[in-house]
Amino acid sequence: MRGEPGLSWLAHPTPREGQIEMIAECLETLKKGGAHLASAPTGIGKTAAALAAALEFATSFEERKTIMFLTPRQSQHRIVVDTVRRINAIRKGEKITLVDMIGQANMCVEPFAGTRGASFSLLCSSHRKNKQCRPWITSAPGFEKRILSDPMHVGELVEMSKTHIEDGAKRQTCPWKAARNAAKEAQIIVCDYNHLFIEEVRSASLKAMDLRLDDLVVVIDEAHNLPDRVRMGMQRKLTPTMVRNAASEVEEHLGNLQRVAQINGDTNTSVMVKSWSLAVCKEFRLVLAREFRRMLSELKDEKEMRIEAENVLAWLDEAFDKVNATANQATLNGNDVTAITPDKNTRLQMFKHLLETNEVEIDDDGDNEPSAHLLAHLINVLARFGNGSALCLVFEGEGKDGRIISHLLDAGLVAEPILEKTAGAILMSGTLDPPHMFADLLGIPKAARGESIHSSPFAKERRPIVVASDVTTLYRERGEANTQRIREHIYSLVQNTPGNVAVFVPSYRHLENIFKSVHIPGVKKMIELRSWTKQDIGSLMIDLKDAPRMGRKILLAGVFNGKLSEGIDYADGILDAVACVGIPNAPPSVFQKSFGNYIKDKFGSTNHWRYANSQPAINSILQAMGRPIRAIGDRALIVLLDRRHTERTYSMCYPPGTKMNQTSNAESTGRFAKRFFSKVHRETEI
Repeated sequence: MRGEPGLSWLAHPTPREGQIEMIAECLETLKKGGAHLASAPTGIGKTAAALAAALEFATSFEERKTIMFLTPRQSQHRIVVDTVRRINAIRKGEKITLVDMIGQANMCVEPFAGTRGASFSLLCSSHRKNKQCRPWITSAPGFEKRILSDPMHVGELVEMSKTHIEDGAKRQTCPWKAARNAAKEAQIIVCDYNHLFIEEVRSASLKAMDLRLDDLVVVIDEAHNLPDRVRMGMQRKLTPTMVRNAASEVEEHLGNLQRVAQINGDTNTSVMVKSWSLAVCKEFRLVLAREFRRMLSELKDEKEMRIEAENVLAWLDEAFDKVNATANQATLNGNDVTAITPDKNTRLQMFKHLLETNEVEIDDDGDNEPSAHLLAHLINVLARFGNGSALCLVFEGEGKDGRIISHLLDAGLVAEPILEKTAGAILMSGTLDPPHMFADLLGIPKAARGESIHSSPFAKERRPIVVASDVTTLYRERGEANTQRIREHIYSLVQNTPGNVAVFVPSYRHLENIFKSVHIPGVKKMIELRSWTKQDIGSLMIDLKDAPRMGRKILLAGVFNGKLSEGIDYADGILDAVACVGIPNAPPSVFQKSFGNYIKDKFGSTNHWRYANSQPAINSILQAMGRPIRAIGDRALIVLLDRRHTERTYSMCYPPGTKMNQTSNAESTGRFAKRFFSKVHRETEI
């Protein structure tokens, strides 16, 4: 059987149910140079299947093809590394080489490593430029070879970089730099979505790794997140403060250019054009402050309003015109103004370019950029999408001055041309359903896509679904009586469940409202906070694992799409039940209205609500529902606390064959739980 295409790369001797079909269907699409979308639930072994197909395809070329495995969470990075280790353990011949990497700030070993955002970028850039960063300037080619000798988790790579011995001496080297250098020779690179879908990060990363898009076979995990991640990656903010900071950064860079010009004894053209860009920044800040005051006065009782891209471009034109008019009336004198006054056809792109040349390297996280770069990226978004209907700009009245946020409404405008240039792609998720919807949202043409839906290997009777018909979070029916009934369902579920219970709700406000008065004797309540760190979650997982051994129960409460509902592997049966409160439809907003209208215009009214609202909401619930079932021997009860799940609008969004039992009150929910747990046990308990 392992002689079939792709199976020789499988991470275990015997294929699991559904893996042969997934590998074959992925390979069929890859061979056409297309993108395959696989809805593959937990238990099928989708990571192993996708890697087997990708390795079979990538190694079929005479020229090198690199697999870029994109996954948004470090816990999923670990799964990929462990899978490749298993492949290497059972295959004969050369080992598969892999590099696992995250953002530069998170891999830094210098004392300022904990600094985030632009501050880290400036510190890192300054230390490297002044040769103060010893790990960066330390050459350790042996460490790069060690990275390729055996797959390592990024955490292991960082720790090893601190104690690496080369030529008999300890050499602490920069793990981020070493990983990027090693990636030039690796067969698999594990990294975040940003490496491919954020233009400035992609350009820097691929150049450093000596790769082109057509060198890549892309595997995208948790691909149900991709449309939102692509759109969020194009989101930009604009405030007068940001423009002020950009001006300060340009002025600092200008000072450096002036010193170089003085040393060389000449009038540097770079100084003149940089002076012009500084003058534009200062003038644009004044124009922006005036317009923000006007918009704040127009908001009145509203919190936000839509503005047009052409308005922001007009404000930039006003700044250009004022600076150029001043320059045309003046004589070149030092660095106050310059004779460099680009015409209307070139000045926007020239201004953008000058903002981008502020000597700061971009981190793979994409969150370390100074204000000058952020302003340049906003200009890029306006120039690329401002003339169409796919860009929505919203002015929000938050803070002292307010802010403008740009929202791209069509992820396909970014994703499709990138995926089209790659050698092939596999997009997979347990909730990539229906695949055609995600293909539409990502702009993947029908001729270039493959789709497959794989059934769950778990017996449905080991994960029954119960819908409570007496509660809802529908806005017009909210109230204390309804909330109290939700609390009673949760109380009854916990009382009749032998182990830990997780409850997920639409928002942090719902968490506060529902759980502020929930107290269950003998049960420890743990409520997710926005401020939770990876260390907090690590401690929580230890508590959950210890609770059954100590005869205790934990009631865990979190939000959909939050830290606890996606990306965490609640393995070894540490959750016995999950309750999902409400349906997390996006709240009304200027953006959501614009997004819905765009979807309706592009994909038709029949797809409007499903694409923009109901399917994303149900997929968030499906992610939460999948948390307790991680292995064949697991069992768990799922309780949906909103009667709307049985209505066609939402029931059609569930996988085919989904069966929903109904309870009419908290007592019947408790009885259902008691019967289930008395009859169905984890296989290790039998």
